[in-house]
Amino acid sequence: MSAGGRWHVTRDVEEFRREARPYLDADPAGCTLLLTVGETVRRYGPRAYGDEDAWFGWWRRTPGGPVEAGFVRTPPHHPLLGPMPDEAARQLARILDGIHGVRGGDGPALAFAAARTGDRTDGWSVVRRTRLFRLGDLTPPHPAPPGASRLATAADVPPAAAWMSAFAAAIGEDPAVDHTANVARRVEQGGLHLWEDGGRPVSMAAHSPLVAGQVRVSPVYTPPELRGRGYAGAVTATVSRAARDAGARQVLLFADVANPTSTALYQRLGYRPVADHVDVAFT
Repeated sequence: MSAGGRWHVTRDVEEFRREARPYLDADPAGCTLLLTVGETVRRYGPRAYGDEDAWFGWWRRTPGGPVEAGFVRTPPHHPLLGPMPDEAARQLARILDGIHGVRGGDGPALAFAAARTGDRTDGWSVVRRTRLFRLGDLTPPHPAPPGASRLATAADVPPAAAWMSAFAAAIGEDPAVDHTANVARRVEQGGLHLWEDGGRPVSMAAHSPLVAGQVRVSPVYTPPELRGRGYAGAVTATVSRAARDAGARQVLLFADVANPTSTALYQRLGYRPVADHVDVAFT
């Protein structure tokens, strides 16, 4: 269907990929969330992220013109915005109903929030700031911590899902969401790695499937009682190398701006800042 003659919204991920491909391919880093979520929906169905079908949209300034904006919405999660002009973000805010927040680059997300609340600054707040990083020259930690990495197996799904819930809670998401299917997909794809020390898993990291030449590392998690021993750096380096070996031209990850420990770690590994993003909640 169309909205305002410019936004086009669909539940058909193949239609979205077909119509928006030049836009997605032109900036795989900026569109990493749209690309990886779209690939998961393509592989596992429209309800891969919840109990409702995923939505996708693209925006053209003029009929027949190039696509200049895109978004994906996987209820109950907030819409994810790709790079877009402020005009597109403002229009999208007026046509998306029943949402309580939005996530995207600083410019689009803040323009969306302002339009959504009629420019009232008391109608929304930034609840999290993240920074997108891109891997340059990989520099694994030296010396490496005790232990070694291995690929996760089906037997690791329950404990890894519990870690995923803890990770979600740490970044302000609903810890009650069941992450079992998500973790099982990552194991099936060969993208979830564990670091073991003394025969037990002590940290985990995963990477998304390769799409449009990019792979995103997420999540990286170490239980609080095991932090500060170098496990996260070692497993992140392992996953980053695996992504490169899979053919990724760009290896990306998001880090919480409020966590200087993790951002410093990723930069020591060779990741460099690309762009800032925000999670906005409507009040």
